[in-house]
Amino acid sequence: MTETIDNQWVTVLKALGHATRLQIVMELLKGTKCVTDIHDLLPVSQANISQHLTILRHAGLVDFTQKGAQRCYFLSRPELVEGILAPLKEEPPPLRKKAVACCLSTAVDAEN
Repeated sequence: MTETIDNQWVTVLKALGHATRLQIVMELLKGTKCVTDIHDLLPVSQANISQHLTILRHAGLVDFTQKGAQRCYFLSRPELVEGILAPLKEEPPPLRKKAVACCLSTAVDAEN
């Protein structure tokens, strides 16, 4: 990969790396939504939603149409978003606890 491609991927992945933006993108996978629609779905302020949409737009993931004073957003690259999010729709892998050898039992045995 060239540096330019790497930077594009970093921008896209950073844009998707926030819970609110991820929720917005998942809602937009279902279809175009206006900011007020997204506000009704998520427990964040309309101003905050607009800020997140700006980040997603700059990453090239969403675009909008203007209807009067309202902006309605849609995914500009739905195939890319679906491909990136596909693993998240599967069952999450089980968390494995790392076996940690503890020195305390050895120290306690040595004292006795």
